[in-house]
Amino acid sequence: MTSESSKAPDGDTKPDDAVTNAESTTSRQRDPVKSLTWLVFGIIMLLALWYFFADRYAPWTDQARVQAWVVPIAPKVSGKVVKVDVVQDQAVGAGALLVEIDPREYELAVAQAEADLEVAGQNVGASTEQVAVAEASLSEARTQLALVEAQAARFLTLAEKGTVSRAEADSARAEVAKAESRVASAIAELEQAKEQLGARGNDNAAVRSALAALERARIDLAETRIVAPTGGGITNLKIQKGYYANAGTPIMTFVSDQDVWIQANFRENSLAHIDPGDPVEIALDMAPGRIFKGRVFSRGFAVAVGNDAAAGQTATVKSESGWLRDAQRFPVIINFDDDSARGLRLVGGQADVQVYTGDHSVLNALGWIWIRLMSGFSFVY
Repeated sequence: MTSESSKAPDGDTKPDDAVTNAESTTSRQRDPVKSLTWLVFGIIMLLALWYFFADRYAPWTDQARVQAWVVPIAPKVSGKVVKVDVVQDQAVGAGALLVEIDPREYELAVAQAEADLEVAGQNVGASTEQVAVAEASLSEARTQLALVEAQAARFLTLAEKGTVSRAEADSARAEVAKAESRVASAIAELEQAKEQLGARGNDNAAVRSALAALERARIDLAETRIVAPTGGGITNLKIQKGYYANAGTPIMTFVSDQDVWIQANFRENSLAHIDPGDPVEIALDMAPGRIFKGRVFSRGFAVAVGNDAAAGQTATVKSESGWLRDAQRFPVIINFDDDSARGLRLVGGQADVQVYTGDHSVLNALGWIWIRLMSGFSFVY
């Protein structure tokens, strides 16, 4: 009895130890779940903090596109196209011939204008001679008047002494009047000749008019050759040889490659620290894996909201659902630092843009990694 009773307590403790061990094992099995939960929560909080601060101090956007000057090419003169020196989507240099319009009509116009200028010069020469003749006639009339006045003065002196008759004195006075009339007539003829002549030389109105017509004709002739305004590319080519081109009607589109930029549309709350001159890294979808340098050129200060009503109409108000409104975006213009992306900057092409607004080492490092990840993703989408 004593032996059995002494062993009973030991047997009674074994089930309790088993329960304790099971609870401890269960507790240890739950710890990885809690750890993973806290780990995920911590990652989410870190990402939230990164998003919050990066969106203001190192903003990034994938809503960016390549932009350039797009110029409709339209002839300034009308005529039949005799030469098309480019093809669709061809790259051209500044001053390269694009199209030539039949120049014959405009060459004739230049020849006619040159002839008109020569005629105008001849007319001016003839008018100059008429002025010279009128001046000589006036000089002769004045000389004759002086002689007649001197003779009349002698006759009148003799008439007072009774040496000559009164009739002879009256005749002397009549001759003076005639001489004065001839002088007045000569003056009038001179004024008329000068008026017909106008200004002398190239200041003459007829000569100036002829010179202007000649210059216009020469410009029109030069405009029969349509050349590229800068380096760039040709697209939307609509003509071929034999086509009749009308002045002012576009015949192709020219895309310049001399001034290319990125328009990145950032959320309004990302703009506070973006300033002109901030360094930028650009990832073009056209060039996966490559990063290009740039700088902020300007930040947009206005966008259209589409709610303005014309005079006499009521306002249009867009109803928004939900308690969070959509973020407004504003354009930020970014220039490339160099021409390393030349040939890869397709107008309308998409890009990712990372802006560094200051010396924020952690955020800048994360942004540096992020833009390269985005560039790498362009390989697959």
